[in-house]
Amino acid sequence: MTARLARTISSLSAVVLTAACTSYYEIPIETPIRPKLDVSAFQRVFVAGFVAGGTEDVDGNLETTRLLRSQLRTKSELRVIDADALPLMDVALDGRDTTQPATDGDKDKPSDKDKPSGPTAIKDDADLEPYEHVFANVEYWKRIGEEYQQPLIVTGTVMFAPQARSGIVQRDQEVYDSFGRRRVVPVRTYMERKGFVLKPKFIFIDGRTGTVLHSENYREEILYNANQTSPALSSYFELMDRLIPSFLSTLSSQRIKGTRILLQ
Repeated sequence: MTARLARTISSLSAVVLTAACTSYYEIPIETPIRPKLDVSAFQRVFVAGFVAGGTEDVDGNLETTRLLRSQLRTKSELRVIDADALPLMDVALDGRDTTQPATDGDKDKPSDKDKPSGPTAIKDDADLEPYEHVFANVEYWKRIGEEYQQPLIVTGTVMFAPQARSGIVQRDQEVYDSFGRRRVVPVRTYMERKGFVLKPKFIFIDGRTGTVLHSENYREEILYNANQTSPALSSYFELMDRLIPSFLSTLSSQRIKGTRILLQ
């Protein structure tokens, strides 16, 4: 028993002495992440606009175009082209490219009264279907590429819509016993919540050929208590902040910062 106790004390002493002689160094490190898309062939990028819907409180086309251009200016080596967003909804509904002048051959086409009076309101994903074929219009995007010196073109769809959800939610609650001692216990309660869901689809098109290089879908949502109000635009930017790093990682290499502990 005495020998075992002596060995234990000796081991503890060794640990204490080792710890006393050890220095800890925190070294910052950066881990590079390769981009999903090779954009080395492009010098310019044109965020062309989006087919957007869901709510009238936020112009998903305008806000997304502005935000992505702003991010690319500071976090991408590509030169961002400043130009008006393309009327993609009109182009999709029209049988011809609305950016081109009318010709004599257009006289044989259906009159304006036979065409849709304008883009219909987009309230859900099903309403996007009549417009999505525009992204496969190779000739249209090739002409756009020629107009802007063959850039990488970023376009797609943006659905930003309100949502409501109810159900059982678990939250932590503080309780005190008869002696005044505090503890936290999980409590399940029924709650009604409301918020927004953001579902963008980013499509990357080669301005030299008009073909789609890559596309990616995202989905983010945010929910608030029923008695809590948040402006739609504020929620939109909060959700986009979550998506921007993934969007940027498609075009350029990103670095994840961290630390390592070294012993000496």
